[in-house]
Amino acid sequence: MLVSRQHIDQYNRDGFFLLDHVLSDDQLEGLRGECSRFIHAEDRRMDELGTDTRDLNFRGKRYFLGMPHRESTVLTDFIFSPTMEELTRAVLGPDVWLYFTQYVVKGPEVGLKFAWHQDSAYIGHPHAPYLSCWIPLDDVTVENGTVYVLPYDRGGGRRLVEHTKDPELNDLVGYHGDDPGIPAILPAGGMAVFSSLTLHRSGPNTTPRMRRIYLIQYSPEPLMNKSGTGPFRDAIPFLKDGERIVNESLIPREVWVAT
Repeated sequence: MLVSRQHIDQYNRDGFFLLDHVLSDDQLEGLRGECSRFIHAEDRRMDELGTDTRDLNFRGKRYFLGMPHRESTVLTDFIFSPTMEELTRAVLGPDVWLYFTQYVVKGPEVGLKFAWHQDSAYIGHPHAPYLSCWIPLDDVTVENGTVYVLPYDRGGGRRLVEHTKDPELNDLVGYHGDDPGIPAILPAGGMAVFSSLTLHRSGPNTTPRMRRIYLIQYSPEPLMNKSGTGPFRDAIPFLKDGERIVNESLIPREVWVAT
């Protein structure tokens, strides 16, 4: 089994668990290839605009490539694969919806870090906690900026804590203590699995190579906008009452752009 009873107990107690080996070699190479394709596409957009920055992206330094699955059957094949069906069913239960996906790339020797935060803080209105599957496409270490997680009992419990905005980086910050957290030291193709209420951060990449991550987020119900008139990002049904119901025709094909 990919997810054991011990993993679920840890998720319920601490808000996270780590898996060393999840992806097959073919799945890993597929996600890496699509990451390169989307980086090149973003660089071409910058060329067209005559700039080295666009939205949250800085050429060669960092990339946030949101919703790439809307342009990639390679990614949707993995997102809705038996692997992710088993994992999400074990953690979220019989109802699972795709909410968001994103490539996060830290360029080589870039002193970029991200502050302690909960993903739920970035929605800004009440919603059901959701699941983040943080998938390294390269071996991740302290040196290249892996993610750190803070167990519930060390970070405020299973609730959304107050966040403040960093005036320099515009990051939301939800923890100001000195606990360093637990680093996810994982091989490429492993996974850090954590709740949207789990405080986490990442360090800078001080190595001469890129650090590439693919993030997939699933929810136990559709996550709606503040007015309740539509989905906040995506709300694609994957499992309903334990049955697989995903349909490629339900996947929007416009690209989400960070603002």
